[in-house]
Amino acid sequence: MRILIVEDEHEIAEGICTILEQAGYETGLAFDGQTGLEEILSGIYDLVLLDVMLPEMSGFDVLREARGAGIGIPVILLTALSQTGDKITGLDCGADDYLTKPFDTGELLARIRARLRRTEENLQKDLSFADIHLEQATFRLCGRERSIKLPRKEYQLLEYLIINHGQILPRETIITKIWGYDEETEYNQLDVYISFVRKKLKFVESRAVIVTTKGIGYSLEEGE
Repeated sequence: MRILIVEDEHEIAEGICTILEQAGYETGLAFDGQTGLEEILSGIYDLVLLDVMLPEMSGFDVLREARGAGIGIPVILLTALSQTGDKITGLDCGADDYLTKPFDTGELLARIRARLRRTEENLQKDLSFADIHLEQATFRLCGRERSIKLPRKEYQLLEYLIINHGQILPRETIITKIWGYDEETEYNQLDVYISFVRKKLKFVESRAVIVTTKGIGYSLEEGE
């Protein structure tokens, strides 16, 4: 699981980063609102810890922009503002939870686990798009009359495309989301997996097609 920390106080941000990495999470850092928004829109994170008082853009504005762009990942606001009105504003902007500084490390980790658990529970549900159905429990891709079991990476790739159908996903974003930061995955390896998934879609006689946008990435669309 990857967690983005958007916090302008470097010492606090790096301290949270250390805590999360010790708990087994991968982390990313942003020290201003604009950079934080760009990182959130990349789509590679599973949860965001977002400070409210940020340079360039406030956390509230970052959250509004992200939700307006269709980003649905959990966001926990971290702020020194404890007034009820500020909490209401944050929740109305789309925050999933709210922690007031200073906060207890154990409580922070518990809230993160709770939010990620809810996300995982939602992802346990089978996914559908156009005339295909993706079974989470069996890794099966089901068409109208045919089905086929997918290898794990092909399943994860198609799952990510279905969740973000209609959006052009940059190559770098797909590689980071599916293979992670630590693996050296080349573009041609991604192309190979895209080719595999295309063949599976053809096998189940689906109208769903993976469209290549040259120089940018891929999107899942419904063909005729």
